[in-house]
Amino acid sequence: MANNLFENAKNAMNRFTQNRGGNQKASQQDMQAAKQAIQSAYSECSQEEKQQLQQFEQQLENHQQNLR
Repeated sequence: MANNLFENAKNAMNRFTQNRGGNQKASQQDMQAAKQAIQSAYSECSQEEKQQLQQFEQQLENHQQNLR
């Protein structure tokens, strides 16, 4: 199950990074989906996966800062 949650987070981040250049509304939806997937994955993942999730969160935060 943990792998599925982590894979969901990775897939959500991939969708976000692929779509963020387009419509901002779609990007916001993708960002929210990625955030939710990341939070779900934290509960059951390895330390290495947690580090990757933290990197994903940093990417989202950086993107959000750029929108302001």
